[in-house]
Amino acid sequence: MPSKPPIQNTLLPAADNTLLEPPQAQLDHLSPAWRQTLETDGAWEALNGLSAFLAQRLAAGAEIYPRSVFRALEYVQPESVRVVILGQDPYHGPNQAQGLAFSVPDTCPCPPSLRNMFKEIAMEYPGTPVRKHHYLGDWAQQGVLLLNTALTVESGQPASHAKRGWEEVTDALIRRVAEAPQPKVFMLWGAHAQSKQALLADCRGGPVKVLTANHPSPLSAQRPPKPFIGCGHFASANAWLEEHGEAGIDWVGAR
Repeated sequence: MPSKPPIQNTLLPAADNTLLEPPQAQLDHLSPAWRQTLETDGAWEALNGLSAFLAQRLAAGAEIYPRSVFRALEYVQPESVRVVILGQDPYHGPNQAQGLAFSVPDTCPCPPSLRNMFKEIAMEYPGTPVRKHHYLGDWAQQGVLLLNTALTVESGQPASHAKRGWEEVTDALIRRVAEAPQPKVFMLWGAHAQSKQALLADCRGGPVKVLTANHPSPLSAQRPPKPFIGCGHFASANAWLEEHGEAGIDWVGAR
């Protein structure tokens, strides 16, 4: 696997991950390409509604995560994405969610789904150690878009901001990546992520490889119809990217 680039300190997550400002106030951190995507009619209307809803919840004393809702977009451009890993919504515990799907700070215990992801990588690359770093910024820097379909959540309340408008926003981002010219792999784990296959089928861009399996959660990782453990997705993605002239991803990271 290729060597891992250094993590940029400017992108390291803050220790306190509570939301302080509405999503629209965070667009200045993004590139023109992402801003243009989010300023299209449907996404912009959804962001307007979300900003009002989140402001209301913050005023009511709700603790909302993460602080940087668009962090996943700060690492990549639409044309530099090589792999999309799609999650559902951020972790709902304090100082866990970072704006990168499945990622937590190295100081946090490894969540069960992420632990199964690391177990699968070790199985696919025999002789390599199980990954130690829970923070997935090195994946993001290599062109892995770690995107949840809802980008905020309230403390202790999983899926509390689902169906509040985030899906329209993240569908616009998924569509923008799918329509980019470069080859890219979509890893869709679980029924929620796999529901985006119809969206991908309607997009016309560069070559796309879609890999599906059960969610890596311990509740489903080893169950039929497509167990996550043994799915081979990480090596399959790299092999497909290399066949299409792209470098693979260093999934193990710093040793």
